[in-house]
Amino acid sequence: MRLLPRSLFGRMFALSLLATLAALVVAGVAIGGVLERFVTGGIDARLGDRLIALESVVSSDGTIDRARLARLAARLPAGEPWRIETATQALGGGGEIGSIASGPQRPPPPPGAPPSNRPPSPPGPAGPPSLDNSSAPFEGTLRDGTRVHGLVATVATARDEVRILVAVPRARIDRPVRAALVPLAASLAILGLALGGAALLQLRIGLRPLTTLRAAVEAIRRGAVTRVPDDMPAELAPLAQELNALAADNAAALGNARAAAANLAHALKTPVATLALHVGDDPMARTQLDRIDATLRHHLGRARAGAVDRRAATTIAPSLADIVIAVSALHGGRVRIVCDGAEGLVAAVDPHDFDEIAGNLIDNAARHAATTVTIAASAAGRSLALAVADDGAGIPPADRDRATAPGVRLDERTDGHGFGLSIVRELVELYGGALTLDVADAGGLLATVMLPLTRPA
Repeated sequence: MRLLPRSLFGRMFALSLLATLAALVVAGVAIGGVLERFVTGGIDARLGDRLIALESVVSSDGTIDRARLARLAARLPAGEPWRIETATQALGGGGEIGSIASGPQRPPPPPGAPPSNRPPSPPGPAGPPSLDNSSAPFEGTLRDGTRVHGLVATVATARDEVRILVAVPRARIDRPVRAALVPLAASLAILGLALGGAALLQLRIGLRPLTTLRAAVEAIRRGAVTRVPDDMPAELAPLAQELNALAADNAAALGNARAAAANLAHALKTPVATLALHVGDDPMARTQLDRIDATLRHHLGRARAGAVDRRAATTIAPSLADIVIAVSALHGGRVRIVCDGAEGLVAAVDPHDFDEIAGNLIDNAARHAATTVTIAASAAGRSLALAVADDGAGIPPADRDRATAPGVRLDERTDGHGFGLSIVRELVELYGGALTLDVADAGGLLATVMLPLTRPA
């Protein structure tokens, strides 16, 4: 299964979302920890004051000032357990006294506390005891299942070590932390949406030059432009330069190929014309020369079409007008040629190739028409549809595919050598179009070619 999308946009957006989500989770955990430490620090400061107050009721000889402890206990908040405990029975009642009969399990001594089995200090004058170590936090659970957080400290006396524990229910810490985390989570979610939208906008703007470059390459392929824009970002500028160099090389190769085809046509034209002057009225020789001329035209047309210029453009209305005049004169005005809908259409085809295509179609229709040839041109999306119809006998469906094969003549009664439709088909296909043969409304042949369109009217 593919984990990342195929597109660069999808991959970068997915990685951005994952990174943003991970950062928000880490930030939420870190902020939650800071909030908990802040709340815990405030409670520990209050518990520290309470430890000092309870330490004041323990005298240096390990006895407890119970009257003072009673007054102090009356001022302590309800529900916040505390306990004073010693290993001896000096306190009475089993060596511990506190606000509840059974408190948290005895926590370990604070880090660095002296061992509990050290020999007792010798008796001395009465005086205040001293905290042997700083207070240490602990987590515990009361017998009734209540989780508590508290502080524990050890007081060194002449008789024994006295431990003082003060605590609050753990809910006193968890409740404000949870109350702060709810708006925090909502704020982080809003921040995540904002960052996701910013990443989406940033990627759309950042990848826009790639879309521009793709459109420019497509325009070069269609013949609308000859090079991609030079004002590309620094990362794409070398690619744009290479594409422009490639387009220039292709144009140069195309020009060389066309020049070679033109030179070959001129080189063969004179020998064929010379031979025509010497054959006289010999019908056999004349027929063979005509076949040579038609074959040369056919293969030169293929050589020229093999290097089609997809950046060329032809305004078809003037070209069709010239072809109509030439074909009408060629057939002595025997047929009427009507042209419609060509105004404003520009085909992405070389002018010579367009003349070859349209000329063969119109001449073929005029040779087989009874009275009229109709030419219709229209834009079909990004293609040019050129339809030539006649009112002749037409071509049966079974023979239409064979009619576009080189050298095939279905009607031996007319002049020609059977290369017209084959040249049309090959040229049109090299431009990415198609030739279709059908029945015209007048009963004759309807030949339609689809060619690339540079721009409609």
